[in-house]
Amino acid sequence: MSLRTIIVVALSLACGLSAAVGVNSLGGPTKAAEDNSTGIVVAAVNVPRGVSITRDQLSTLAWPKDLVPPGAFTDVDDVVGRAALNQIVKDEPILNAKIASRDAGRGMAPLIPSGMRAFTINTPNVSSGVAGFILPGNHVDILLTVTSRGASRNDLTGGGSTSTLLQRIEILAVDQELDAPTANKVDAKALRSVTLLVSPDQAAKLSLAQSRGTLHLSLRNDEDEVAAITHPVTMKELRFLEEDPANAKPGTGDGSSPKRAAQPFRIRTMRGNSNGVVYVQPAE
Repeated sequence: MSLRTIIVVALSLACGLSAAVGVNSLGGPTKAAEDNSTGIVVAAVNVPRGVSITRDQLSTLAWPKDLVPPGAFTDVDDVVGRAALNQIVKDEPILNAKIASRDAGRGMAPLIPSGMRAFTINTPNVSSGVAGFILPGNHVDILLTVTSRGASRNDLTGGGSTSTLLQRIEILAVDQELDAPTANKVDAKALRSVTLLVSPDQAAKLSLAQSRGTLHLSLRNDEDEVAAITHPVTMKELRFLEEDPANAKPGTGDGSSPKRAAQPFRIRTMRGNSNGVVYVQPAE
């Protein structure tokens, strides 16, 4: 064997060994990454709130083992048939805390926590104060307006009153919709009912209030958890001036209403065939 042949064979062996080492180094991290991941169940499409999850709405996605969220599922069968407690977006991991138990049922029932109740207000006036911007998942204060039937000297309200009945009540559904529409607004003209998440005692208050007066909803920030200190507002507290407010004089400073300026009166005079008018200004 010639020297040239020996050199060619040696170079070939060296190149082959280098290629094998390179391939092995490239495949090492990939295999390590595969060993460090696991498949978890995620949403294949957007899943609306209250919907019973089907198999075609789910898929699996590789996820680092050390970053798997608590409550995640690895088997699709553990999720199928359970209702979504909140909207789940595409590729979001399905967590046990975000779906109802398998025995909770379908529709609105799974959305009601143990010990709570769903109460529906069937009054078209409930959303008029916020022009249809009340959506499922929002929080509201509930106002009760009661008007007196006929004048009475014993009526200290002056004919009617409005008070804050309940505060920070969650909206479960608007009409038959359990999830907020894509437009983030409900047609106030088509709105017929609002379903609230309340305690049994609050449900009893709402039932009595709805039969005795008119309920209105006041929208509040979902992050505002502080109860406001309120007091009833009565018709007696709503005071109106008889004259034009622009011409009203300031008060006296003792809390009394400003006095109305004395108006001049007219005296008609007759002297022979001549008629006249004399204006007399009363003393203050």
